[in-house]
Amino acid sequence: MSTNVRPATALVPPSEETRYEEDLARGLVAADEEAFAAIYRHWGSLVHTMATRSLGDPHEAEDVTQQVFMGAWRGRQGFRPERGALGAWLVGITRRKIVDALAARTRRLTLVDSVARDCDPDRSLEPAPEAVLDRVLLVDALSRLPRAQREVLCMAFYEDLTQVQIAERTGVPLGTVKSHARRGLHRLRLAVDQGRTQDADR
Repeated sequence: MSTNVRPATALVPPSEETRYEEDLARGLVAADEEAFAAIYRHWGSLVHTMATRSLGDPHEAEDVTQQVFMGAWRGRQGFRPERGALGAWLVGITRRKIVDALAARTRRLTLVDSVARDCDPDRSLEPAPEAVLDRVLLVDALSRLPRAQREVLCMAFYEDLTQVQIAERTGVPLGTVKSHARRGLHRLRLAVDQGRTQDADR
């Protein structure tokens, strides 16, 4: 099936716009890739704007935008025109993905707090600005860790797994898991110290 598509910027009467959206919706359900590309051109900017306003991070908003359209493609058989227009359906998916992104951000901050406490038992005594700086530095440092170390720390703090449980899940020897955790925490500590020094020199 090939849907008759037009540039998203074309100006058309409301009635024709409605028919156009209905054509795109039928194309989506029929797995018409041309129609799906037109859907992305038509609503991609709106989805990205919603995500940017909610998340305040254009890179995170770009990820959410991709997730929205991937979710729409994978879940296309779940679209029901009688329940609402295609645009409204996409907005609903966008809102859910934004909620998921905010929840993931909260989990990352929880991880950062947990790692920071392990790295610095006296962290609770630090003034608020420095604590905020630590969060930023730790999130960045965690993303830069070697994959094995990052995965061990994420399983430990996101999923509250013990090192024994991590070894069982991954099939990695317990001694190696402990080594990854120790080295990962050490790298995070160094990153925080270095970041503090650079910030103090500014």
